Amino acid sequence: MSTTLLVTQLRSDSDVIALRRAGREICHRLGLDTQDQVRVATALSEIGRSAVASGTADVVVGVLPGLPQATLRAEIVAGTPFLVEGDSSDGGIPAARRLVRGLEVDPTGTRVLLTKALPATARTDEVTLAAVRRSTAAAHVADAVDELRVQNAELVRTLDELTRQQEEQRRLNVELEETNRGVLAMYDQLSSELEETNTGVVALYAELDERGRELAAANEAKTRFLRNVSHELRSPVNSILGLTSLLVDSHLDGEQTQQVGFLRESAATLLTLVDELLDLARAEAGHEDVAPGPVDVAELLDELRGTTLPVVRPGVALRTVVEPGLVLVTDRRLLSRVLRNLLTNAVKFTDHGEVVLRAEADGAVVRFDVHDTGLGIPADQLDAVFEEFVQVPNRLQPTVRGTGLGLPYARRTSEALGGTLVATSRPGEGSVFTLRLPSLPVGEPDGEAVPTDPRPEPDDAGGGSLGHVLVVDDDRAYASVVSSMLRDDAARVSVAHDASHALALLHDGAADVALLDVCLPGTDGLALRSTIQGLYPATATVLMSSAPAPAGIGDAPFLAKSGIDRDRLVATLRREVSAR
Repeated sequence: MSTTLLVTQLRSDSDVIALRRAGREICHRLGLDTQDQVRVATALSEIGRSAVASGTADVVVGVLPGLPQATLRAEIVAGTPFLVEGDSSDGGIPAARRLVRGLEVDPTGTRVLLTKALPATARTDEVTLAAVRRSTAAAHVADAVDELRVQNAELVRTLDELTRQQEEQRRLNVELEETNRGVLAMYDQLSSELEETNTGVVALYAELDERGRELAAANEAKTRFLRNVSHELRSPVNSILGLTSLLVDSHLDGEQTQQVGFLRESAATLLTLVDELLDLARAEAGHEDVAPGPVDVAELLDELRGTTLPVVRPGVALRTVVEPGLVLVTDRRLLSRVLRNLLTNAVKFTDHGEVVLRAEADGAVVRFDVHDTGLGIPADQLDAVFEEFVQVPNRLQPTVRGTGLGLPYARRTSEALGGTLVATSRPGEGSVFTLRLPSLPVGEPDGEAVPTDPRPEPDDAGGGSLGHVLVVDDDRAYASVVSSMLRDDAARVSVAHDASHALALLHDGAADVALLDVCLPGTDGLALRSTIQGLYPATATVLMSSAPAPAGIGDAPFLAKSGIDRDRLVATLRREVSAR
């Protein structure tokens, strides 16, 4: 509620002078500084003068309490509307608006409200306001001569202040001129130095561009080299695996069987290393073929659990937790590889407790957490585990196999899928690897999806002879291994080492089934299969390769050389012969 300090009526110029004096006294008593005192008092007098020019006006001045500060409030009500528009040099309402921000005129134009915030230190208790009222009453009855004297004193002080400010401004201008001269000299020097620096920067950027092109070319050459020699790297290892498979089926004593087992394990480890190096090289070079499609997350996690259970240590539980109906649009093959790497690492280094693979929606992404209660990773090694060939030393390491390439591949593949892979861990308590993936737009893929297993593996090889089998492989050692695997189940085995040789053998005598290596010199296995299907439709065909199944294979039966053993080979060939 407002406390009234002054109530008066304006009828003449002397009343306006008295209002000015009273306004200045109120502002002084309430703690406003000198400039604000003059501004408020002058604004009141200008409003009053405008009102008296056309009639009379009633004035009420008071204090409105409030937090954090009170407000000075003056209300002037005239009998006729104020002139609110015009030049401020003519005085009245336009001049008052320039002096005080808190000035409002009601729509009728007859009421003006002036407000001014008081300092936070202003005292507005009843005793203080009573003293202000008494002082204001005394100031209000003062004559015009006294007010003129006060205004003259204010004018002299203002002129003195302006003179002082002009002198200060003149001094500052002199200093500014000196500073400008120094700045211009410095600018000239800096411009010269900057021009020299720019010349060096341009040369540096040109050199960096050249180095960048060289690095990109070197990286591409590395990837191309690994891709091109993959067949040469895998072929001898596959031959070793095939020969060890034949040796296991022969008559060996216990020590020989153990030695062959060691040989087979070493070859399998080498083949895994080659595959992981090639996968990593493709991911680093951005050559991963991403084929987005809807993925039933619950189904995928159940599949991963089933394939990981055999390697879980005794006493360790493996669980999957997933939101019902959770679907992610991504490349199922690449996602499966990433999660399989994370799960395999978790079960390798967990010998008690549990490993949990959890999937849930997290805003616009799906979050996968692989949590284990295993050995954990020291804080200073968390970033290093995502580097190639890095393995953290621990007490379980002698009991597991690994190349140190799984986690680097997982991180780069997650980035290729538009996601992130991070790890947190506490030594002795376990680790959490968190994969976040967004749903990808479904469009036409760059290439056909690579089938991982075009047809289900038969449970029973059945019986009966395979008839005439034609083996086409430029790797003579591996062709010999395959021939040895088939000698008890085929009536006849022919071997060719290229497409022309194979077609010549078929011309001499048709085969019941042809086992074709995909990577043949000249005409490759896919083209040879198409030719055989056209010329000899009664001959079944099965593809094989050291590399993953190629794009464009369609529904053709395919065998990975690294996974071929006698039973699998015979069962696949027998199935295709029976289907004819």
